[in-house]
Amino acid sequence: MRLEEQVNPAILVWARESAGLDVQDAAKKLALGDSKEASGTDKLLELERGARRPTRTQLNKIAKTYRRPLLTFYMATPPKKAPRGEDFRSTGSDVSTRDNALLDALLRDLKARQEIVRDLLEDLDEATPKSFVGSFRLADGEQSVADQVSALLDIPRVRSNWGGTPDDFFKKLRSAVEKIGVFVLLTGDLGSHHSTLSEEVFRGFAVADPIAPFIVINDHDARTARSFTLIHELVHIFLGETGVSGTPESIRDNSDVGRIEQFCNDVAGLVLLPSSFADRRPTELNNGATAATRYIESIAKTWLVSEPLVAFRLKRLGWISTGTYRELATIYAQRWASVKESTRAANQLKEGGPSYYVVKQSRLGEALVDVVRRTLRENRLTHTRAAKVLGVKPSSVEPLIRRYEKSSPGLATMGAR
Repeated sequence: MRLEEQVNPAILVWARESAGLDVQDAAKKLALGDSKEASGTDKLLELERGARRPTRTQLNKIAKTYRRPLLTFYMATPPKKAPRGEDFRSTGSDVSTRDNALLDALLRDLKARQEIVRDLLEDLDEATPKSFVGSFRLADGEQSVADQVSALLDIPRVRSNWGGTPDDFFKKLRSAVEKIGVFVLLTGDLGSHHSTLSEEVFRGFAVADPIAPFIVINDHDARTARSFTLIHELVHIFLGETGVSGTPESIRDNSDVGRIEQFCNDVAGLVLLPSSFADRRPTELNNGATAATRYIESIAKTWLVSEPLVAFRLKRLGWISTGTYRELATIYAQRWASVKESTRAANQLKEGGPSYYVVKQSRLGEALVDVVRRTLRENRLTHTRAAKVLGVKPSSVEPLIRRYEKSSPGLATMGAR
């Protein structure tokens, strides 16, 4: 019996649906073209009903398109859904089936990459457990945890010491988090704009592994929101909680995950905008949302944080009402939607820009690229496996690593000797 004949049609249906594809989209991606006898969609349905079997070439194409190992399609029954960790998203149930499927695919990919990094650290004899993973409890209190996080990362009281913009500040903050042993990645898709996941689907993801803790930030969210997401996910790691997070606007109250999520939000707010930002409630907050926006803008510029974060802190302090906060949140959401639309239009007209490798290195982070570089140069890692960790094609591994080596002052000096 040919291997193709052993494929359970139910596996084909499960793999397509878990990839977030409907029949029409999948048939198009699989290049099942229309013919006089049947459309591409009908051909795929025939495969999924078992009316005909896929060829080996078709099965390889299906495995690649659905992002599943080829051996998956020879299983007797569809596997159980892999856990995301805890789902801390308050809006998870409101997200479309397709987007949740894409999110699951993204998290599977990231978890596989994290596990390889853990193995690489063991090969390098650097698999030292991070004592901070799982070291905090909710009972420690938000202010105490915020103080310890700030001290561990050595965040300057004068924010301008870490640059003049929120983006500058985030880069320094990310570097400080990577310095304590946490890998920080920026990604919000599966490699193409067709699989883009908005911040409404997820904001961040944390893997609370004591050897290779990972933080993933959705880079399709506002750049000014990245610092908040980074600290929020770091607190999840300190609590020992692996999981995916959403926006802070609505929390499921009176639930364990809701309490954890609110705790992480509050700690992140205290770290980035400590109580010293204002001695007392300013009188201009008495004059409604319009006056509040001016005050919030001033505070955000001084502390290099996002305006939504300032509004969030004001609400938690009780300095603005829930109604005013919701009004402000709507204003900021509309403004961000407008920025995204104008940016999308500008990018369609723009030529040039940063090279692929510059952008890729920025998204991956120096900590991750350096681990791959070292194990690759010591012949402990193949280019194929390195490509999996970096999320690139094998042919792109060397150009990316060489670009990193040239951009790192220490490595560049070593190479020149």
